[in-house]
Amino acid sequence: MELTVYSDEHFMKEALKQAQIAFEEGEIPVGAVVVCQKKIIAKAYNQTERLNDVTAHAEMLAITSAANFLGGKYLKGCTLYVTLEPCGMCAGALFWSQVDKIVFALPDEKRGFTTINPQMIHPKTQLMSGLMAAESKKMIDEFFATVRKKN
Repeated sequence: MELTVYSDEHFMKEALKQAQIAFEEGEIPVGAVVVCQKKIIAKAYNQTERLNDVTAHAEMLAITSAANFLGGKYLKGCTLYVTLEPCGMCAGALFWSQVDKIVFALPDEKRGFTTINPQMIHPKTQLMSGLMAAESKKMIDEFFATVRKKN
């Protein structure tokens, strides 16, 4: 796969870097970046353990950071790249943010919004899934294998 600047692959690779930080900190390895006008305006990774906050998912932190950067609550004209399909909570936040596009790597067959209710996101939001899914799956599988060994 050829990586070019400003490609979906380029930005998903940046989300995977965020997931790696989460992995190294003992968090479920999910990373997210928000892109506006071909520029990353927010980066985040899961921090539920660090912040002792069940809402501190990568997507939620990235939405807040991007909104602060833009100076408003809507993410129109923005794309979210995330390494795992957003859960119902994150999909609800993405609905209200009116993000233009969501690109996720790996489907979450247990908690992903497409399993719960595919209409959870804004009807104008474009969806793309499966981009770099193997890389995301490898990291998540390795994380949970490590957790199981400790227990």
